Amino acid sequence: MSMVRLQVFRIMAVGAAIASTLTLNLSLAEAKLDNSPKALVDQAWQIVYQEYVDRTFNQRDWLEVRQEYLNRSYTSTEQAYLAVNEMLKQLEDPYTRFLTPDSIKDLVDNVSGGFIGVGVTVALDPLTQEWVVVNSIAGSPAAVAGIRSQDIVVSINGKPTSQINPKQASEYIIGPVGSKVALQIRRGKEFSRYQLVREQIDLNPLVYEVQVTAVGDIGYIRMPAFTTKSTKAMQAALTDLEKRQVKGYILDLRQNPGGVFEASIQIARMWIGKDRLISRVDEQGKQERFVAYGPVLTRKPLVILVDEKSASASEVLAAALQDHKRAKLVGVQTFGKGVVQVLKNLGDGSGLVVTVAKYYTPQGKSIHKLGIKPDVFVNMPSGEEFKPQPGQILPPQSDPQYTRGLKVLTKAIK
Repeated sequence: MSMVRLQVFRIMAVGAAIASTLTLNLSLAEAKLDNSPKALVDQAWQIVYQEYVDRTFNQRDWLEVRQEYLNRSYTSTEQAYLAVNEMLKQLEDPYTRFLTPDSIKDLVDNVSGGFIGVGVTVALDPLTQEWVVVNSIAGSPAAVAGIRSQDIVVSINGKPTSQINPKQASEYIIGPVGSKVALQIRRGKEFSRYQLVREQIDLNPLVYEVQVTAVGDIGYIRMPAFTTKSTKAMQAALTDLEKRQVKGYILDLRQNPGGVFEASIQIARMWIGKDRLISRVDEQGKQERFVAYGPVLTRKPLVILVDEKSASASEVLAAALQDHKRAKLVGVQTFGKGVVQVLKNLGDGSGLVVTVAKYYTPQGKSIHKLGIKPDVFVNMPSGEEFKPQPGQILPPQSDPQYTRGLKVLTKAIK
């Protein structure tokens, strides 16, 4: 099953990575409509028309699309929401989507480093239409209950997942801290039911530890996601590890789905001096270059661990450091999400997450749907993947990607 084909989201919140949050300024065309359900539909259309990166709109005549939806009558906000979802489906872009006001709050909480939920990430396979568990966040209700990667989510609160979309799933999962949600899981041919209690889940921006080796101490840093707290956390970790005189670093980006784009850029600047990091090309073909301007926090050897779940901001950081030969990548080919989304607000508090740009590596290579090839390919044992253990920071010596990373780093230090 190719992960490039999967639409990844967190069922405890709408957890796709966004680059920034912007406020919508309504155009004159929108202003002619009153504050009605039809106005919401037109606002959504305008956002796509003005911002969407694909100016062919998936080979659709977007002006005709507008006329079609404005010719309809809407008697409720719910009808407008359905129309917007229907309209966006024509783009065939899993990352451009509509969010209810509650879902926007969840998304903002998510990129801020925390959310209320059960802590499981799933992916919708468009071929089988099954929801596959990508991972359970260490220490979360889902992880503690034993839900693990490759499990199939059959139902949520008794509702078959085959009958609900990601937006509905988010609404079923959302609830106050301490309330319960029921999941039915299939593992192979066996079915299990779980009653999970929702709780506040705070995502650690990163964790780090010193690994003792024959060539000296190594700084190991693991980032589960890029949040608004990641930049300061990385700066603090590097400052501390430099004081402890480590000889080199392993940065573990496995299972990291991305997050806040700017965090990946700021962190890259801690490792690279004056040079181009990444290029972002918007819907008008305008190129924006992100550069490093020094000083760096460390120039010591660096190895980055990546896997098929390393996506988006993870790939931005990994590609920037690899292209400048600042780091060696060890693991397997990354996910391949090379597009940028922004959150645009609609008049009633709902909004759109819309794809507005593509990004390219310093060497001008596209990441999207291709991913990044590591310098050293190392597979995990068949049927296994990297999974952090609660209360344990350093990976076990049985982890082949980690042990190979140590060997690559040791050679660079010598």
